[in-house]
Order: sequence, then structure tokens, then C-alpha cells
Amino acid sequence: MKTQKHHSEKANQRRVAMATLVGTTVEWYDYFIYAMAAGLVFSQAFFEPVGSELSLLISFASVGISFLFRPLGAFLAGHYGDKIGRRAMLVLTLVLMGGATTAVGLLPTYQEAGIIAPIILLLLRILQGLSAGGEWGGAVLMAVEHAPNNRRGRAGAFPQLGAPLGLVMASGMMALMSGVIAPGDAFAEWGWRIPFLFSFVLIILGYIVRRAVDESPVFQEIAEKKQQSSVPVITLFRKHAPLVIVAALVFAACNAAGYMATGGFIQNYAVESVGLDRTDVLNAVTYGAVIWAAATYVTAVASDRWGRVRVYQIGHVVLALTIFPLFWLLNTGQIEMFYLGLTLFALGLGGTYGPQAALYSEMFPASIRFSGVSISYAIGSIIGGAFAPTIAAFLVQQTGTTTSVSFYLLALTVVSLVAVSLIRDRSGLNLSINNEAEQAVGALVTDKRPIPAPVKETV
Repeated sequence: MKTQKHHSEKANQRRVAMATLVGTTVEWYDYFIYAMAAGLVFSQAFFEPVGSELSLLISFASVGISFLFRPLGAFLAGHYGDKIGRRAMLVLTLVLMGGATTAVGLLPTYQEAGIIAPIILLLLRILQGLSAGGEWGGAVLMAVEHAPNNRRGRAGAFPQLGAPLGLVMASGMMALMSGVIAPGDAFAEWGWRIPFLFSFVLIILGYIVRRAVDESPVFQEIAEKKQQSSVPVITLFRKHAPLVIVAALVFAACNAAGYMATGGFIQNYAVESVGLDRTDVLNAVTYGAVIWAAATYVTAVASDRWGRVRVYQIGHVVLALTIFPLFWLLNTGQIEMFYLGLTLFALGLGGTYGPQAALYSEMFPASIRFSGVSISYAIGSIIGGAFAPTIAAFLVQQTGTTTSVSFYLLALTVVSLVAVSLIRDRSGLNLSINNEAEQAVGALVTDKRPIPAPVKETV
């Protein structure tokens, strides 16, 4: 009987891993497709009347506007995720994201519909932001709370892999349309729409996979004991506001650096300023995303052995060392050098992304954990990635060099390195609701309150 139970738990963990991987990949594909189109098409299709330079800034700003609504999505999903469960929120956010993405593919352009076209585009981007704000926290908790305490880093890698794999899919689809199916003017006329419409197929796949997964065992305990917090968000900020801010700052550098590629800036700069071929650039970004995925998985697994904080610190150092070479190599105008720059850069991204799921999950008490990880992630994305492409484009326009962009990213990396160094590594902490007293104190090294004796792990 014990062997059968062990096999059943292993099979369920594999289902959870697949569900979180597929779901987050679909969500980030949807999110990144918009960002790439903003850098390659939307400035002409929706914002052209304001002039070429300003239309590009507005187009990148439309990418960032969704981040302003991610905290609202995180508040809502965190509130209901801590009250009615992780799984229900995951299904809802998936459908909301996919529906908004598909609708973008059906939108008329400014020339066809006038000012109403960019207005609807922005509204759909806001819906994407609401969805993204709630997606990540739920996926992470489903993965980590199902996992054994000594394999949480590995389990948390699967929802983290959704971002680089979503970028692989988004770049691959854009490259396919630009280079094969709709090359030249056809891409700007209608080819860019196909990747958005393809999202409808992905919604169905993600919905089927996510509906088949059991609810998180930690939330099942919370529901059985009727220990849901009445207003999780208020409890979170009343008792753990400094922890939320530190956690948000931890994510800022990775998010800003990542949005150089996922937010469309690299693609636009490489094509319009450096003069590289659009399809070659998209292929290079697809390759870089594969390296990012590999580094994410390796560092997530490594965090189970060497601790989340240590691996995170190393990741930030690597990221700091690769920020300048990325643009130096790109500016050579040689596609091979761009590949090399992306390889180095992706290693730093993976090092600051792989351990994040487990680190965040071990920072917050069980009854408000969904709210804690979701809101911290959303605030970090505003500080880091929200307007990173817009800021980068503005810096290049004002200074005429990407060195200013590198210094901007370096400053954020230093901030994130300091922030993660303020966190106490709690790898292996019992995440059960029964151990909430220990979970509630000691996440920051500055917290000198006595830590209660841990409850023996039962999951």
C-alpha cells in the first residue's frame, strides 16, 4: 500500500509539473507575442499618426501599461486563491489571457478604424496584465506545494520554464511568419495576426491540462481546517509589508533585463538601428530563450542543493557581468556575435529566475501565500520590466548609445543583489498550515524575533 501511494504521489507530481509548464508557457506566449508585435508592427499599425519616434515610444509604453494592472490582478487572484483555491484561479487567468490575445489578432488598424483601434488595443493589453498578475503565483504554488521539501527548487522550475519557452514559441512563430509564410510587406499587412489567433488553440490545450490537476495539498489543509484568511491582502500588508518590498526588489533586475528581449526592445534596436535582418534577429532571440530555459532549470535544481539565496546571488553577479557584452556584441552588426551575446546574457537571466518560485513560496505563511507571492511578483515587475523597453528606447534616443541602457540595467542588478542578500534562506521549510507560526517570522535577516520550533513535515 505504501509503495502504491508513493507511485500515486509521483504520478500526481508529474501531472502538476506538466500542467504548470503548459499553462505558464501558453500565458507567456500570449504576453510576449504582444511585446514583439509592439516592437515590430504596432507603432505603424496603431500609433503612426504621432510620428515615427513618438509612435515607437507609445508602442513600447503600451507594453508597459499592462504591468500597472498586474498588481490588481495579483490582488484579486491572491484574495480568491487564498480563499477558494489555487486551481480555479489558474483556469480563469488562462482563459482571460488567451481570449484577450485572440481578440488582438482580429483588431482593425488605425487606418481602418481610426482612434478606436488603439483604444481597444490598450484595453486588451490591460486584460492581459490582469491575467498575468494572477497567473504566476497560482502556478508556482501548485508546483511547489505539491513537491517534497527537498525537491521544491526542481518543482518550481516548471512554471519558471514557461517564460523562456513562451519566448521560444513567440519568437519562433514571429520568425516563421516573417521569414516563410508572410515575408516582406505581407508580415505588416496580415502576417503578424496569425500568432495572436493561434492563441485560441493554445487556450483549449491549457484548459484541458489544468482541469486534470488536483488542488494544492496545502490549500486542501487550509480549507479542511477552515483557516482561510478573511481578507488575505490586508493581513499581508499589515504583517509583512517589508517582506513584500524586499521580495519585489529581488525580481526587479531579472525582469528589466528579460524585457529587453521579451518586451521587444532588442528586436527593434537590432533591426532598425543595427540593420540586422528581422527574421535573423527573431531566430537569434529564439535561440537565446532556449539557453535561458536551460539555465533556469539547472539553477532551480541547484538551489535544492546549495540554497536559494546563494544561487540567486551568483545569478545576479553573472547578470551584471553580461549586461555590457550583450550590447557590445550586438553593435558589431554581426549576427554570430549577437548569438554569443545572447548566450552570455541568458545565463544571467536563468540564474536570477530559476530559484525564484521556491524562494518566494518559502517566504510567506500558508494562509496568505498566494497573495504574498503574486503581489511581490507584480510589484517587482512594475519596478523592473514595466517600462524597461520604453526607458531603453528613450535612453538610446537621448544619448545615441546603448551604454546608457547597460548602466540602467546594472543599477537595477545591484539593487536586486542587495535585496536577495537580506533574505534568510529557508530551503526545506515545512509549508503546511500547521507550521504557520514558524513561517510567519524570520524570512528577513533583519527579523530578530524568536523563531518557533518547526512542525514535522507531513506532506
